[in-house]
This record gives sequence, structure tokens and C-alpha cells, in this order.
Amino acid sequence: MKPSLHAVYGWLLLLPAIVLLAAFTHYPALATLWNSFFSTPKARRPAVFVGIDNYRAMTDDPVFWQALWNNLAYALVTIPVSVAIALIMALWVNRQIAGRSFLRLAYFTPTVLPMVAVANIWLFFYTPQYGLVDQIAGLFNLPGMNWLGNRSTALPALMLVTIWKESGFFMIFYLAALQQVPPSLREAALLEGASRWQYFWRVLLPLLMPTTLFVLINALINAFRLVDHVLVMTKGGPDNASTLLLFYIYEVGFSYWDTSYAATLSVVLLLILSITAFVKFHWLDRRTHYQ
Repeated sequence: MKPSLHAVYGWLLLLPAIVLLAAFTHYPALATLWNSFFSTPKARRPAVFVGIDNYRAMTDDPVFWQALWNNLAYALVTIPVSVAIALIMALWVNRQIAGRSFLRLAYFTPTVLPMVAVANIWLFFYTPQYGLVDQIAGLFNLPGMNWLGNRSTALPALMLVTIWKESGFFMIFYLAALQQVPPSLREAALLEGASRWQYFWRVLLPLLMPTTLFVLINALINAFRLVDHVLVMTKGGPDNASTLLLFYIYEVGFSYWDTSYAATLSVVLLLILSITAFVKFHWLDRRTHYQ
């Protein structure tokens, strides 16, 4: 087969994936950017070009800034904590211990549950006086609290739910990566006098960097795309203390029917994800060792 035919054959194989990627990723992103420069169409009033008026309104919107800071704090807490717990769990269940299969199943079970079901379970846990959290606190004579109705605890309560659900999902990737590490590397490090911590930090962790990069990107996307547990547990309250950016976009677009302003907020969300992902790839890729 000639080289030109090889190229045509290769592009034909890629064509279905390219079409799906363009139809469900690139086109919606460009359409959202385009709609952000227009007003919201009404029943008898078509959309008109308004330029950057939607972006001006966004900069003066206090709820947007509250949702943005909430989401940044949410990401800064849930991402490193869930990834660290996932790595610890993977290291634990990768060892030859009794009940290893049961532990793997127990760690992974929250991942299988839908987020709406998880939100309802934790909604019961956080119920004042009757919930599991207050019941446990009562055993130690600690006062009960309305965890989801308090401005200072509503967002951390949502963070805990996310960490509980996502750590087991990330653990699977780390466990698969650990099983690909040759045992001879550990034996050689121990023969050279390396401690367990030195082996982990100098040998094992660099080998896990490709998985860490993949997990971090997924954790970043998850931190900005979760909306269902907010809708079920707090609806953004109290006083927008637990409002995340995607939940605010949902409210603007589907509760207030301001689709143009929702498109503007979506553009900002897409920009944040793109910049953060680029920085992660640029910074971590130089520290990643591929086999």
C-alpha cells in the first residue's frame, strides 16, 4: 500500500472519533462562546448582539464571585485530599493482607453509587439530632449541629461527600499502576539500603506520575462539574455559601431562563478548566516518567 493510501486509511479510522469529538465538544464550546455575545431570546423578541454586556454584568454579579470562590476552595480541598487518600488506599490493598478483596470492594463501592443516591444517604447522615453524624457526636457529649444549614459548615460538608465518593474511583487507577511496577525494583532498593520512605519517594512515586497526572486532570474536571449533590443537599444555601459555579449556571439557565448569561458563565468555566489543565500538563509532564 502506498504512503498516501496509508494516510487516507488512517484518517478514515479516525473519522468517527473526530466527528463525535467535534459534534459533542468543539461545536458546543464555540456555540456557547457565540451565544454569550447575544441577549436571551424571548417569545416575541429575538436575540440581539450585545457585545460584552453579559461579561460586564458578570463582573458586577456578587453571586458569580461567591460561586467562583466557593468552587476554587472546593477544588483546592477535594483534589489533593481525595488523590492522597486514593494513593494510600491503593498502597494498602496492593499488599498481601487478609481480606484484601473485601477491602478493595469496600473502597470502590461508593464509586458505583449514583451521586444523587450518595447525596440522599449523606443528607440523612447530616440530619440534625437524628442523623448519623449527630448520633456519633452525642456519644462523646458533643452538641449537635445543622451541618447543611450553617454557612461555615455547608461547603465542607459537601467536600466530605465528594472525597468519600471519588477516592475509591481514583484508587483503581493507582492500584492498576502499582501492579505494573516490577517487584525487582523494591528488592534492589532495599538491598541498596533504602528505607521504605526513600523507596516510595525516589522510586515508586516517579513511576506513578503518569497515573497521577491522569487522576489530577480528572479530579479537576470533577471538582467543577459536580452539581447534583448540591441540588439535592443544599440547593446552594444557606445564602449561597455552598453555591458552586456549575450549579449557578444551572440555576441561571434553567430556573431563570437567561440562556445568554448562562453561556457567559459557561465560557468562564471552560476557560478556567483549560488554563488549569494546561498548567498541570506543562508543569507535571516534565516530572513524568513514561515506561
